[in-house]
Amino acid sequence: MPAEQQQLFRSVQELIENARSSVVKQVNSTMVLTYFQIGRMIVEDEQGGTSYAEYGTNTMFKLSQHLTAVFGRGYSVDNLQYMRLFYMAYRNYETLSRNSENPETNSATLLRNLPTGLNLSWSHYVTLLKIKNDQERKFYELETSRNNWSVRELQRQINTSYYERLALSRDKDGVKKLAEEGQIIERSTDILKSPVILEFLDINEDHRYSENDLETAIINKLEHFMLELGKGFLFEGRQRRISLEGDHFYIDLSFYNRLLKCFVLIDLKIGKLTHQDIGQMQMYVNYYDRKIKQPDENPTIGIILCKEDNKAVVEFTLPLDNEQIFSREYKLYLPSKDELKKQLL
Repeated sequence: MPAEQQQLFRSVQELIENARSSVVKQVNSTMVLTYFQIGRMIVEDEQGGTSYAEYGTNTMFKLSQHLTAVFGRGYSVDNLQYMRLFYMAYRNYETLSRNSENPETNSATLLRNLPTGLNLSWSHYVTLLKIKNDQERKFYELETSRNNWSVRELQRQINTSYYERLALSRDKDGVKKLAEEGQIIERSTDILKSPVILEFLDINEDHRYSENDLETAIINKLEHFMLELGKGFLFEGRQRRISLEGDHFYIDLSFYNRLLKCFVLIDLKIGKLTHQDIGQMQMYVNYYDRKIKQPDENPTIGIILCKEDNKAVVEFTLPLDNEQIFSREYKLYLPSKDELKKQLL
């Protein structure tokens, strides 16, 4: 096939694919807008004098029956309840005039003023509406939009308490910033979570395993592990060897973070953290800083993933202004949200 024809075929194909994508986005946006308006109508009608308890068991049921008979699936009582909650949660973003003479402009303006300018799918919003904490919900909205999370990925991040685990590594101002801006990667501590959740490895808590077993399991689920690590990580290698005067040392996992522009070294420990573990990581970090990193790159970060942390040993082994070496516990199961929230108090 001549090159000119190939170019033509690719251009036409790209145009059709973009058009289809645009149609899907427009349909999704219209659906979200419609559900928001339905929620508003329900709220305004129930505020007309009927108590919500009576309204919920009477009018909502009849409305569901009517809409289902006319339009088919999608208008169950539960879904109508979510539409009501959707409006209740995001009505502060409604800035248009109720008396607009142009309904098309009215709808378009409302769509642009949906929460924080995000255009997620209805399934995303249903998932978000199950989060009661406003700050937490805003955080997941921002991260879903920025990272293009599917509904399944969003649910996984919520189920693994992504927000709470980032919050545990921050002070009160940092927690507030999380809700307002999402996860911004500017310094070494911004990539840290507490704890690191490795439930996807399917290793039983009671099962005896070695550090090599843990490393191999991570490599076999590397995509899941990098999703758990967060933004900007690129895999650089495993068991990176350092040779010093005939002695050989091996770094378990080596990554590069393109946002921080630095190497991130990870050492795995299946027991309690010791000062020897910190000293070993200090050597790895020093070696990378002096022999591997380029002048325009930032200092190397070392993270010791351990079964049990030892904050006192960390405090008195590392300098007060430490910005390079950190320890974090890993969990092979999903801790409950209540357990993590207690640590935030």
